[in-house]
Amino acid sequence: MAAARSSQGAARVGGVRGSSRGGGAGRVSGAVRAVGRALHLPVTGTARGIRRATHAHGAGESGLGKLIELHAVNGAGDVMITIALASTVFFSVPTDEARGRVALYLAITMAPFTVLAPVIGPLLDRLPHGRRAAMAGAMLARALLALIISGAVASGGLELYPAALGVLVASKAYGVVRSAVVPRLLPPRFSLVKANSRVTLAGLLATGVAAPVGAGLHAIGDPWPLYGAFVIFVAGTFLSFSLPPKVDSAKGEAVALLAADEDHLHGPHRGPVKRPGLRTVGPAVTHALGANAALRCLSGFLIFFLAFLLREHPLTGESAAVSLGIVGVSAGAGNALGTAVGAWLRSRAPEVIIVTVVAVVLGTAIVAALFFGAFLVACLAAVAGFAQALAKLSLDALIQRDVPELVRTSAFARSETLLQMAWVFGGAVGIVMPLNGTLGLSVAAVIVAAGWLATLRGLLASARHGGRAGPRVA
Repeated sequence: MAAARSSQGAARVGGVRGSSRGGGAGRVSGAVRAVGRALHLPVTGTARGIRRATHAHGAGESGLGKLIELHAVNGAGDVMITIALASTVFFSVPTDEARGRVALYLAITMAPFTVLAPVIGPLLDRLPHGRRAAMAGAMLARALLALIISGAVASGGLELYPAALGVLVASKAYGVVRSAVVPRLLPPRFSLVKANSRVTLAGLLATGVAAPVGAGLHAIGDPWPLYGAFVIFVAGTFLSFSLPPKVDSAKGEAVALLAADEDHLHGPHRGPVKRPGLRTVGPAVTHALGANAALRCLSGFLIFFLAFLLREHPLTGESAAVSLGIVGVSAGAGNALGTAVGAWLRSRAPEVIIVTVVAVVLGTAIVAALFFGAFLVACLAAVAGFAQALAKLSLDALIQRDVPELVRTSAFARSETLLQMAWVFGGAVGIVMPLNGTLGLSVAAVIVAAGWLATLRGLLASARHGGRAGPRVA
């Protein structure tokens, strides 16, 4: 009996000790889980907040929220590649040599692109059932090309230029498909201009977040931003297939011709046409496209001209890098503000909006040319960014209002291709300009004036007549 009591007591003591050890382990594991939750909360909380913002007002149910997230991924990946290319082609050598390098870059990449760009829209018109695959292909192509460029950056190989051309073509192909997809994903009581403003703003915000990350990766090593772009674009490849299946539907669509001449102005009761065009459409869309092309040309010109001008002649009291940063931030802030204002204005008098913002840019460019200085250069960059965003959203509103649904998707694809070609032309002009601020901004004013004067009368006439009568989406 004594032995039995002794064994029971020992068991109780051992049990208490074991319980004590188990409780200690439990407390440690609980503390680890609490720390994990604390570290995980900012990530999950941020992700939930982003998801709520992108899926608000029916965007989640329609699939627009997925497209907004995909465009944010696209913007983040593009800025990573831009940082890597800029550091390799532009910042790594003296100014004179950099101009030669950038000119070579333009000749090898932009010149073929001007030939390929008009083909992008018609090719994508032939793939109406594969838009998700086309967007995924554009993402995957840029992911693989980022790896090729990373090797070229490390070795100095010439494969940098054809790979950069591939990135450019894939990026513009994505942009064309994205413009064609948006009309398919509109939530109820959601205007097309509002949807485009949300998508564009998401891309701008993602670019602003990814830019310092890319700069930090570049500080580690030249190829690291490209490794980051590879990861981002791979994620975008999978995200493309998360878009709803209706994106691939081509029901009721036809090919659009961006023409407003007498040969292509056919009303619904004026007889059939062999090739569908922008039927029942007046000249408002093509005049708006011309004004937007002038602004896009100005954008390409300012990017290249100011990049070299400010590197050689920085803003007063600032370094070249800071000067470029000030202008870049000004342009980005103006673009974001224009996108936000466009969402607020929705589709009210888009012709008047376009005429007004182009006139404001023209006046700002003239003042900046006459009284060239740091403040006015930053103001011109901000105003140009604001006007480009707001004019593009107004063009979207005109396409929504005046273009029949039968050809609306194709019209977006064609217009985006033409605007990209205008940007290429402006960049080519900017690279060959002498580094004289007054002369350069005078040329910028001439570019804007040509587009404004050519489209002013047509846009105002369209505004007076109210465009094509039809229902509008609030």
